[in-house]
Amino acid sequence: MRKLDFAQFKKVLERKAPDRPTLFEFFLNGPMHTRLTGIRDIGEWGSPQWCRTTAAAYAAAGYDYVTLGASDFGFPAGEHRHEKSISQNDGAVITDRASFNRYQWPDPNAADRTRLDNARQWLPEGLRIVAYGPGGVLENCISLCGYEALAMMVLDDPQLAGDIFDSVGSRLVRYYELAGRCDVGAMISNDDWGFAQQTMLSTQDMRKFVIPWHKKIVYAIHSAGVPAILHSCGNLELVMDDIVDVCKYDAKHSFEDKIMPVEEVYEKWGKRIAILGGIDVDFICRSSRQQIQQRCQKMLQQVNRRGGFALGTGNSVPEYIPQDNYLAMIQVANPDAKFVA
Repeated sequence: MRKLDFAQFKKVLERKAPDRPTLFEFFLNGPMHTRLTGIRDIGEWGSPQWCRTTAAAYAAAGYDYVTLGASDFGFPAGEHRHEKSISQNDGAVITDRASFNRYQWPDPNAADRTRLDNARQWLPEGLRIVAYGPGGVLENCISLCGYEALAMMVLDDPQLAGDIFDSVGSRLVRYYELAGRCDVGAMISNDDWGFAQQTMLSTQDMRKFVIPWHKKIVYAIHSAGVPAILHSCGNLELVMDDIVDVCKYDAKHSFEDKIMPVEEVYEKWGKRIAILGGIDVDFICRSSRQQIQQRCQKMLQQVNRRGGFALGTGNSVPEYIPQDNYLAMIQVANPDAKFVA
């Protein structure tokens, strides 16, 4: 296992060149945790055992950090009909002013933060925590209202829509303020904003309801003295200037070839914001190990000493990605890694 050094990943977030190839991934998966560590009992999600196993897996793969939620804070919503394919219209609990007033808004101050408070006791040497959120501003509003209903509410009752966004956004700001009191190296604001063609709301409504709260979230993260990463899926071309210049995110994650290959993204935006991951998930699933490694090698050659890039998938590592294909990708950046069969 190579020496872990969070300073290398931090250089990437500062748009500098690390001393060696650096990896980034938002999520792995349970079977991959076992493959990387040999630990079969990985624990329930969020449990102390799960946190320790996740950290061990990230360390074994050669990441200089591990992603963990900062607390058990979240926004309770209704049930969804599908476990692995979730409708954006299921589970709505706020449909009008009356249901908004009845909703029991959670208190981030009351959340359990012990998973990060105790992390120093079991973190592998050199590893730092990158804390992520319980979903983002837009994601949670969609979860609470349903996507179609929220889109109509923005048009028909913008005051109510604004009150919902404010109720979610203000609590997420507090969540990140509290996370900043823990020993974290960076934070992720994870909030999917778009489809493959456009943002989920109009550019005007994104700037009215969503982006102002992300500006405050980034301010809270920066006030803790750490970089801010935006994980957001979809075609965000029309709001990239807002991400960089208004919100002031340090890095962007989640890219798809059908929207814009990461090679083009880096050339277009890499001088203004760090680019994380980007090797398309579908490409990794369908390609040979040789094709994957060739593309990754070319990408590392492209960025060379220009900096501001970490190698990884375009989104995350779901269980359906062939494990050997994923390992082929990370071995380009960490060729000496030994993985458990």
